[in-house]
Amino acid sequence: MAATLCGKLFSSPAWLPLTQSVRHGSKAVTRHRKPLHILKQKMIAVTKYIPPKPGPPAGSLAPRPKRIEEESGLMRILKRDLEDVFRDNKMVAVAQNSSSNSEDMLVLKHRLKKHDISVKFFPNQVARAFLPGSPYKNMEPLFMGPTVLLVSKEPKAKQMLLALRGSPQIALLGACIENTLLSRQGVLDYSKLPTVLTMQGELVSSLTLMTSQTVSMLQRHPAHLSALLQQYIKQLSPEGSAEQAPTQPTEAA
Repeated sequence: MAATLCGKLFSSPAWLPLTQSVRHGSKAVTRHRKPLHILKQKMIAVTKYIPPKPGPPAGSLAPRPKRIEEESGLMRILKRDLEDVFRDNKMVAVAQNSSSNSEDMLVLKHRLKKHDISVKFFPNQVARAFLPGSPYKNMEPLFMGPTVLLVSKEPKAKQMLLALRGSPQIALLGACIENTLLSRQGVLDYSKLPTVLTMQGELVSSLTLMTSQTVSMLQRHPAHLSALLQQYIKQLSPEGSAEQAPTQPTEAA
């Protein structure tokens, strides 16, 4: 009964519903833009370019007064100690310390101590403050990075080089030996020179030989000595040299 009534109502051509939905094609969005990751957002925010603010025009601000830093008491004490090292020692070598541990440094100190060579540590700031006003100002470029000083009261370059062979972490840069600045090659050449005792022995032996020859000549007969002197005078005179000149080709022939 109800179905028949509804059929009769909706079958009437004059009746239409009040609202009617009309669909014109599909407008559904299937691709949405994914949000950036929080770390990427932070990275973009940190690396965002911020243009610098324009500075004040030139001459509008007064120049800042230069601040003069006073040396501390520790700096003055270290400079005094470094001055004593250069004054009391004839050999001051600068070596670069390339990551050597405490054990290697202790072994090196023991080797150098056998030859009365000491190892000193001074900050580069102290060395650069002391060297410009001293006679050793040319050594300032050597103090770059971690450095150590090898000092001795006598020039013992050969013994120092032999001790450094067992420590490849310590590289020799240069040295000041007897107020003379030497490079690494200069120190190697200096170590090959004979010692002072050897040179003194050679000098004494040469002087002794000359005096012994003079004494033996004086002990001979005076006639022999006078003949030698006359011959020497003839060689010095121009006539004697002219007489010897023609004889030289015949002797050579």
